Order: sequence, then structure tokens, then C-alpha cells
Amino acid sequence: MRRALARMWEEPESRSILIGIVGTILVHLLLMFIGPVLLRNDPTPALVRPHARPRQFSIQLAPEMYKPPAKPRMPKQFVETNPDKPEDVPDKTNNFASRNQQVAQEKPTPNGKSDRPAMEGEKDLHSTQIVSGQLQKPVEQTPVPPSPVSPTESKLTAPRQEQTPLSGFEKKIGAADGGYGTNIASPSDAPKDVPNKIDGLKNVPLIEGATDLQPSIDPHHPRARPQIVKSIQARPAIFAENKVGTQNTGLIGVSAEFSNYGAYLQKMVEIVQVQFDRLNDESRIYPPSGSIVIVKFILNEEGQIARIISVENKATDAAARLCTSAITIPSPYGPWTDDMKAMLGKEQELTYEFFYR
Repeated sequence: MRRALARMWEEPESRSILIGIVGTILVHLLLMFIGPVLLRNDPTPALVRPHARPRQFSIQLAPEMYKPPAKPRMPKQFVETNPDKPEDVPDKTNNFASRNQQVAQEKPTPNGKSDRPAMEGEKDLHSTQIVSGQLQKPVEQTPVPPSPVSPTESKLTAPRQEQTPLSGFEKKIGAADGGYGTNIASPSDAPKDVPNKIDGLKNVPLIEGATDLQPSIDPHHPRARPQIVKSIQARPAIFAENKVGTQNTGLIGVSAEFSNYGAYLQKMVEIVQVQFDRLNDESRIYPPSGSIVIVKFILNEEGQIARIISVENKATDAAARLCTSAITIPSPYGPWTDDMKAMLGKEQELTYEFFYR
């Protein structure tokens, strides 16, 4: 066999036939072992793969490539300014209001650096006001022109003039000579030969016989009463005590920056104040002095009272309902501006405190 195979391997034709036969045998043997595995219909169980570890990437951006958008600064404290004080941009403050104003007070506080003026008031009380007044302007009645009444002619009477009699008296000097004399008397400003002294004015103008035209008074149309004291157009206030004020002198004011949010809140508190006063006048039932009602609520971007969070009642139940109605009845208060929406979002929580004096 070895010699035969060697001769066949040396011949090219026999060698190719031998290679083909060996290859065919190997292919069939391979199919016999692998074919049943490839052609079976049983489901193959899923192979459990090990979890790949997360790869960490470190990305660094240059400052000039990424700049986050500036977020509007959230205000800290709302205050109510003095409407009679001229506007003035403050140096630095965290307060916001419906107008720009610089802190000042009539009597300076030495080394005072507060952004609120020194005031006498209630302790342990939070108040945003520095002046007190009334919101509703007094109704100015148009004076009714008086009916045409002819003036009456009156005779002017001069005031009484002081008259002093002559001082001294006559005295007989000598009976033989038959002469008379007077004693030494003090001089008078206006001596006259009158028996008694008359009190009055020393210098009286001569107006005897003069007349004067005096306008007649119509009792049905009296003159308008003059307005002496000018009222500040502001809410009636209960002040909070502040011992440390400012060294700036002038008309009382508070440091505050203008913002649309401050103007919105100022208008809102004035509307609530008017409604609060109206409801109290209609009810005519007041809780004890010193009563407080604190109402927390949510105001949305449309100016509507979304919901009442809580009512802390330190008065009567009727007063608590009245204070809540003073907030909800005037709603809505108007939509927010774009900068208010960017700063506050869609809702904002507010707290109102109602005081009874």
C-alpha cells in the first residue's frame, strides 16, 4: 500500500484524485457531527452576557464657548415708599417697590447705615409702610356761586381812643397877692381836658364820616371750608419699631428699587385695602383691638387667586372670613409682565397680614 500510494502521489493525475477523495470524506464527516446541531428546531437559551462597565468621559469646555443665560435676580423684600418724596435711585439695597427712593429721615441717626428710617411703632410686628394716609382722595365740591346780592353800605366807626385827663390841680399861692398856681405833674402822651380817664388805643386814624361797601352774606350758600392739612395718598399704616435708622436727613423715605413686580404688588395691596375697609364698614362688627389675621395664598400668572393655603386666625371667625374675602373678591388682579413670569414662574406664594386697631 505504501508503494502504491507513493506511485499515485508522484503522478499528478492520481494525486488530484486522491486529494478529492480525502476532502470528500472529511466534508461528510463534518456534516455528520455539525448537521444535527444546525438543523434542530429547539429554542436556543439566551446567553448571559456580562455587564459592561460604564466608561467615564471627562469633557472640558472653555469659558467663552458656554455661557449660561443670566437668571433674573429674585427680590427679597417688598416695601411701600413715600409718594410725596421725589424719586431717587438708591446706592445699594435689597428692597423693591413701585418707585426708586433713597432712605432719609428728619432727625439723623449718628452712624446709621440702615436702608429703613428710624421709627417708633409696634414691637414684634412686620410692616412694609413708612407713612400713613388715606387712599381715597377727598371729594372736592365745586363751590356754588353766590346769588347776586347787592352789597350794603355801612358806616365805619373808629375805635375808641385813649384819653387821659390833665394831671395836677390848681393851688392858691398867696391870699394877699391873689395869685394861683399848679403843682408839678408828670407829662402825658395825649392829655385832654376830660374829667375821667378813658381806656383805648393811643393812635387812632381819623375816619369819621367814612363809609365802606361790605358784601352781603348769603346764608344759603356759605363759602367753602379751606383745606389746611394735605393728606398723603397712602394706606393707613401701623408702623413697626426700628431703632437704627440712617444719617441721611430729609423727607422720610426708604431705600428701594423700582420693578414691575413692586408696582404690581403696590396696586394689589391698595385694592385689597379698599375692599377690606368696605367690608368692615358694611359689617360694622369689629374684633377686639390688637387682633391679627394672617392669610397665605397662591397667585398665578393670570393674577387669579389659585388657592388659599392657610388662615391663621388670631381674631374672630367673622374677621377671618372677611379678610379672606378682601383678597378673593377683587381677583383677578391682572396678568403678569414677561419679566415677572421669568422671575417668579407660573405661581407665587404671598402672605397678607390684617391688623385691627
